[in-house]
Amino acid sequence: MDRALLERHLAHILDQVALLHRRAEPGRIATDPVQLAFVTYTLQTAIQAAIDAAALIVAERRCGAARTHRELFEKLAGDGWLPEESLSLWRRIVAFRNVVVHRYVDVDHEVVAAIARDHLGDLRSFARAIRRRLDGEVGP
Repeated sequence: MDRALLERHLAHILDQVALLHRRAEPGRIATDPVQLAFVTYTLQTAIQAAIDAAALIVAERRCGAARTHRELFEKLAGDGWLPEESLSLWRRIVAFRNVVVHRYVDVDHEVVAAIARDHLGDLRSFARAIRRRLDGEVGP
């Protein structure tokens, strides 16, 4: 596995979460377009890094081709990288990313604020879970 590339993706997730903790102001997202854009973009890139990390692992572990980003997380769970109970969360995370990327005019500022306020730990937990598994893994 290209551990260095995977680590870059995981580091990006953690860096973006830390940046959001320092700079995001969820209470201003509804009225401040700069806050909305900053938080939305930062979340988008952190989620994309998680998707890219999942794709690397799924490919390396030969878990089968994923037809969707959501399926990547199902394959990770099936291979023991994520708990099965996290799949509904990852479906919602990927759905949010898809709205941001493909239906950006429909982004709900209340959803963005709620994620920034209440769910940054979900991204951090993903990066830490993958690192724990990597540290314990001796080979594919």
